[in-house]
Amino acid sequence: MSVAEPEAEAEVLPHHVPHGVTMPLLLGVLGVVYGDIGTSPLYALKASIDQFGSEKIAQADLLGVLSLIFWSLILVVTVKYVLLVMRADNRGEGGILALMVLAQRSMQNAKFRKLLALVGIGGACLFFGDGVITPAISVLSAIEGMEDVAPSLKEWVLPVSAVVIVALFAVQSRGTGSVGRIFGPVMAVWFITLGGLGVIQLVQNPQVLWALSPTYGIALCATHGWTAFVALGSVVLAVTGAEALYADMGHFGAASIRVAWNLFVLPCLVLNYFGQGALVLADPSAAQSPFYRMAPSWGLIPMIVLATLATVIASQALISGAYSVTRQCMQLGYLPRMRVDHTSATEEGQIYVPQINTALMVGVLVLVFAFRSSDALASAYGIAVTGTFICTCILSIVVFRRQFGWARWMALGIFGAFTLMDTMFFAANALKIPEGGWVPLMLGLGLLALMTSWRRGRDLLVDRWKQDSLPLAAFLARLPHSRTIRVPGMAVFMTGSPDYVPGALLHNLKHNKVLHEKVLFVTVSTRDVPEMPTDERAKVTELAPGIHRVLLRYGYMESPNLPRDLSMLRDQGVEIEPMQASYFLGRETLVRAMAPKMAIWRMWLFLFLARNATPATEFFRIPSDRVVELGVRVAI
Repeated sequence: MSVAEPEAEAEVLPHHVPHGVTMPLLLGVLGVVYGDIGTSPLYALKASIDQFGSEKIAQADLLGVLSLIFWSLILVVTVKYVLLVMRADNRGEGGILALMVLAQRSMQNAKFRKLLALVGIGGACLFFGDGVITPAISVLSAIEGMEDVAPSLKEWVLPVSAVVIVALFAVQSRGTGSVGRIFGPVMAVWFITLGGLGVIQLVQNPQVLWALSPTYGIALCATHGWTAFVALGSVVLAVTGAEALYADMGHFGAASIRVAWNLFVLPCLVLNYFGQGALVLADPSAAQSPFYRMAPSWGLIPMIVLATLATVIASQALISGAYSVTRQCMQLGYLPRMRVDHTSATEEGQIYVPQINTALMVGVLVLVFAFRSSDALASAYGIAVTGTFICTCILSIVVFRRQFGWARWMALGIFGAFTLMDTMFFAANALKIPEGGWVPLMLGLGLLALMTSWRRGRDLLVDRWKQDSLPLAAFLARLPHSRTIRVPGMAVFMTGSPDYVPGALLHNLKHNKVLHEKVLFVTVSTRDVPEMPTDERAKVTELAPGIHRVLLRYGYMESPNLPRDLSMLRDQGVEIEPMQASYFLGRETLVRAMAPKMAIWRMWLFLFLARNATPATEFFRIPSDRVVELGVRVAI
């Protein structure tokens, strides 16, 4: 398969959307989706009240911080994501790229479509940056708990963290469903513990519940001004992981994610935050470590162990979300073909991408050994997620205005308010850029350059392919009157567009001036069922004597195997020996045109990606000794 020819595209059909909410599915949601936001009570309140000095915090200020955290959970997570944004799914898939596609469909203006694409891809790149930072800071913060047990263990933090990270990414190949079944019960115990500890403290100091009123948060901002603005950079830690709810829709479905949040996760989080506030209100010295001070002395070590497990699990939401976003990038043409393993026979969205898994693991390990502590990494946390928040709001304005038919004032008013809120969060986190906030920005910019370079290169090559291609109907009409020599044997040409002659065939005619007696034009498509029945696998159409069009259809749980499935064509009257056939593929050498349309650095990135894409021989299991590659120089 050459980069100049359209790849064998997956047939775009509605994904399987899970129906009903079951207990195993809810446990999977807890283990995969809510790990990140579920571990925020470990540090969010402490980091927020630290902004108001090391001395005893005033009761009004404490209630103000709690009010900001509570209303951030309600407005950002519950209203914006759970209630509104998760309604905008693209055939069951969520995430910012799904939202981008929906926005582009409703926009006819080409310039606006490109602008929306830039917003969506920019948000996706920031999401990937968050996917690298979250596992690094989560695992480090968990393993650093060893220092509280024995300070002498400090030198073991980095080696143990590396082992945990490698183990975490090693189990990803088992699939998010299996991972969720392992992590889910642990997170269920974690959330129950959060809520239980909070209730104990609230019973003793219920006056902290006054912070449920938004007036305390407003008063805090009005009284402290700049200090309150800086504190927003810590308050947002309570909602990190919200984008994962949307990105992981394809893994578990919106219904399970909503039920788990509204009936279990949100109540437990609120109880714990307010329990921490009640403890600090009664004992100001507890502000140094309000989370662990809630636990009784006999339960401190078990609490540290449970928190360690929970923070390691917190990485899962971003990892599984990265797989979903990667597949969407491939489908939209922003990343080259990669192997995608489907890990569930019932949930089409549960996937595993080995190359992304490896890249994430390497990135996380680099950050761990570069920053060496969770405190050092804290400055890099928040920029990526708040940037993605803003991109989501911008796209939502378009989608809810045009697709859902909202009035202009309604779409602009509601999502404009969310955009303003997210911009405040982003601006507060921007103060951390010199201290480490540059990391997710650099990761995002690098990925943006990579994705846009691939898309630009593909567009240029496809344009060139269309210029040089010949409609299949015209080719077949000329063939009986041509002097083309037919030679013994069978040739297989793969094409993503069954209406055009494959470029490899044209190059073969140009250089060898022969055509095989038997020719197959093969197009592969993927359906939204786990497996295709054998009798529905292939559809054959005779186009001319000895020339057939073959459509091979696979279920999403199946891996293409051309020799095996082409051999089944004998039952449809096509005599073929797949292991004796010749498979013709194109191989282009890219050169700069006299008037180049692509910068040198972009061409370098494009060539790097093309060289590292999964080869067609491996992806389709074509025998390497039966492949004929025809090279051609292409100027772009």
